[in-house]
Amino acid sequence: MVSYAPVRKAMKSWFANHRPRLPYQKQIRLLMVPYLLGSLVLVVLPALGTVAIAFTEYGGVRPPVWSGLANFQRLFQSPYVRVSLRNSFVFLAMAVPLRLVGALALALLLQPRRRLFGLYRAAVYLPTIIPEAAYALIWLWVFNPVYGPLNLVLALLGLPAPAWLAEPGTAQLAIVIMSLFQIGEGFVVLLAGLQSIPRAIHDSARVDGASGWQIFWKITLPLLTPWMLLLTLRDLIMSLQNTFAPSFIMTYGGPYYATTFIPLLIYELAFDFYDLGLAAAVLVVTYLLTGLLALAILNLVGFRRGHDGF
Repeated sequence: MVSYAPVRKAMKSWFANHRPRLPYQKQIRLLMVPYLLGSLVLVVLPALGTVAIAFTEYGGVRPPVWSGLANFQRLFQSPYVRVSLRNSFVFLAMAVPLRLVGALALALLLQPRRRLFGLYRAAVYLPTIIPEAAYALIWLWVFNPVYGPLNLVLALLGLPAPAWLAEPGTAQLAIVIMSLFQIGEGFVVLLAGLQSIPRAIHDSARVDGASGWQIFWKITLPLLTPWMLLLTLRDLIMSLQNTFAPSFIMTYGGPYYATTFIPLLIYELAFDFYDLGLAAAVLVVTYLLTGLLALAILNLVGFRRGHDGF
């Protein structure tokens, strides 16, 4: 029986010695090419197309007709659009700070390496990987006013048990509550930020007589500011996008438009009323407002750093 092992070994040796060796920077650029192509095809080109459609009258069947700023005039005159914008920014004002504080509190609590803490960390991250539709259905059961576990627990404690998703005053609060359990990514980022802080800094502060609160407020929190800024900007965008599944599946914008957020409005305009031009205009305005809000946060942080002498 003929053995081909020496031949294969010789071929591997020849290819190893004669293959072209690229510099490390060029290898990194080549590895980024698929990502850049995917971003161009799936993000940049659709975004440019959306901006173009916003200036047209387009129903999805006939070719688009240029209409200039007509869609934006209709947008600002529509009370339905104003209600959805207000709901979205009220939701962001409640959800983003609470999600950030929750992720930071859990990261501080689970930072030490102790028994079962790895299991607890996995439990914090687990809700993040649940598909949005399944997650919304789970909370639809949790908030059920008749047999939902949340109201059963409130009744056992002697507390009022509201009809969460059937009342305008509590429907949006219910969406905020369910968003607070999907903080796994922020938790992981802040946990990594805490572990990147040298332990010697905290030990030196304790030797100098600093209390735990002083260490957190004067050392830990300032060092975590870049990480928290990153999470704030990310949550502004992701929280706005992630309102579609719960509002569509759990309430469909009700009751009385209390949970009509921008993503649901865009869906209704595009696929219920076939007004793709107005839907694109709403999307453009929404991202412009979100970008301005992000710039305001960046300028505020820059001002504070300059004021504090950083």
